[in-house]
Amino acid sequence: MATRSVGRGVGRLLGSLCRCPGLQARPLRGLSAQGGATSHLSGSAPAVAAAQPGSYLALSAQAAQEPAAFWGSLARDTLVWDTPYHTVWDCDFSSGKIGWFLGGQLNVSVNCLDQHVQKSPESVALIWERDEPGTEVRITYRELLETTCRLANTLKRHGVHRGDRVAIYMPVSPLSVAAMLACARIGAVHTVVFAGFSAESLAGRINDAKCKVVITFNQGLRGGRVVELKKIVDEAVKNCPTVQHVLVAHRTDNKVHMGDLDIPLEQEMAKEAPVCTPESMDSEDMLFMLYTSGSTGSPKGLVHTQAGYLLYAALTHKLVFDYQPGDVFGCVADIGWITGHSYVVYGPLCNGATSVLFESTPVYPDAGRYWETVQRLKINQFYGAPTAVRLLLKYGDTWVKKYDRSSLRTLGSVGEPINHEAWEWLYTVVGDSRCTLVDTWWQTETGGICIAPRPSEEGAEILPGMAMRPFFGIIPALLDEKGNVIEGSDVSGALCISQAWPGMARTIYGDHQRFIDSYFKAYPGYYFTGDGAHRTEGGYYQITGRMDDVINISGHRLGTAEIEDAMADHPAVPETAVIGYPHDIKGEAAFAFIVLKDDVGDADIVVSELKSTVATKIAKYAVPDQILVVKRLPKTRSGKVMRRLLRKIITGGAQDLGDTTTLEDPSVITEILSTFQKYKDKQAAAK
Repeated sequence: MATRSVGRGVGRLLGSLCRCPGLQARPLRGLSAQGGATSHLSGSAPAVAAAQPGSYLALSAQAAQEPAAFWGSLARDTLVWDTPYHTVWDCDFSSGKIGWFLGGQLNVSVNCLDQHVQKSPESVALIWERDEPGTEVRITYRELLETTCRLANTLKRHGVHRGDRVAIYMPVSPLSVAAMLACARIGAVHTVVFAGFSAESLAGRINDAKCKVVITFNQGLRGGRVVELKKIVDEAVKNCPTVQHVLVAHRTDNKVHMGDLDIPLEQEMAKEAPVCTPESMDSEDMLFMLYTSGSTGSPKGLVHTQAGYLLYAALTHKLVFDYQPGDVFGCVADIGWITGHSYVVYGPLCNGATSVLFESTPVYPDAGRYWETVQRLKINQFYGAPTAVRLLLKYGDTWVKKYDRSSLRTLGSVGEPINHEAWEWLYTVVGDSRCTLVDTWWQTETGGICIAPRPSEEGAEILPGMAMRPFFGIIPALLDEKGNVIEGSDVSGALCISQAWPGMARTIYGDHQRFIDSYFKAYPGYYFTGDGAHRTEGGYYQITGRMDDVINISGHRLGTAEIEDAMADHPAVPETAVIGYPHDIKGEAAFAFIVLKDDVGDADIVVSELKSTVATKIAKYAVPDQILVVKRLPKTRSGKVMRRLLRKIITGGAQDLGDTTTLEDPSVITEILSTFQKYKDKQAAAK
């Protein structure tokens, strides 16, 4: 049965929109009570029959039909500009050209800090929920601005100029947020690397971005364990010729080796002034780069720029989560991912919110950690990943009900589609069946939330496990394999977006052709998300998963080619094939099929070495859960590995393998099935 969740009134929810003079005054061209516009069912603008000005439907229609009027008013009224823009947008998907608010100049850190310090300097910007429970630290907007300025001055003193790249290898903390904002203040470009990545992954990103400086901690703390961040950075920068300095902050009191490149950050910051003149940046100057996995082996450095990204992050933060002034916003993502950029840092701080920085894990010191934190910090919006929900669900309801969650109004899910069981548990147990639950779909590439149940009309239904409604200006289309738009309802296809929006990535750093090939080539005239989707009878969107060789492990995208490349370096392994398969906690996990050379003695040793290799080259979360040694892989006559068949074998679909006529030798299937059965029998016996 559909769970209904009454949204906040559109008049209040979209208050800022409705006050925009350009939005209510302009008639919506092409709309009439009789004709309406084409519906979302065909992937174009939503239908409006006598839609009230300022209503969700009217605003959706205007964003689709008159993007310049819609986004122009919002940008003017939401952001603090040094120089007004002269052109709202100039975009062409065929060449991958995306430009918003051209001619405008502003500084992102001024929008996130200075404007709030002028109005309310002692309001709390950040609550740092440290690894040790009950030791939270509150940072005011004034303190965060001063810290940011000292750090910005330190970067300048050590040779960082406008346009230079800075790598940030730090867990969630006020200093890591200040590092991001310090880069923004002086016009440097930050690339945050998740502090769980290996030295090799870190070095690859530093070298691709040609970073001049790395900022890190001596050590990290997570789940009661010490993470040797500085040692990992030391190992990485041995192979990074562009790095001139490593700024080392201190999370623990433990001493670490300090070499020629290393500078103690806090000592240097203490020497600097707490004021720093902000650089006036063009709207389309780079703000940050963030690396994401592709279906080929090498990660892509996606580029986000200044004004459009910030506007989109701020607006989606406000409207999807029903953020109200004074709320405590709790997004438990790491800053190493786009969720942390948009909904821990830039969106909330642009809106003057209090943002929670969660350093720990969902089960440290016990499975009540999230909910104890909600009670203690009085969190109003809680935004997390389905993989954590599935993990906590297994611990039972007692850990949740032990704590007062009455402060919660909105629950959010991010990173992967949420399964029904996890959705129902989050809604009924955590939210006491009274909180709005928003299952959000978006990507590193999109910059912010694109499809979610809110905003919507007052009282509009929310269906479990479904992202449902496109955000303003997002115009989805489903396309078939021939590139034709699929009309109507109860249909599935490749999820594409037919019109540019301000938050989207602008290019892949150093490789614009790869950007075009990855996102605009498969379906000319559309942005291809890489995901499949189903459009329901009601016209809502449900994400069905990746369509390429990318798997989603605990909300982290990972190209199977990356894992294969890491394992292929082993001298005993001539061939590998990695696929994703359903996992009840992680959502998906990696399953590796490997072929060994004939002279290999102990296969178990090779398997152990492969796991270690993947952890070292990529990260621990990338290590395949299962590794099966086979004599050969199923290949077509042209030598292409048929991963589709491997996926069928391990997910129990071997009875219906589909077309196997292109297989070079069909007997390979029987061979692998027999090996897999023996493998399962051995596992069962071990239990």
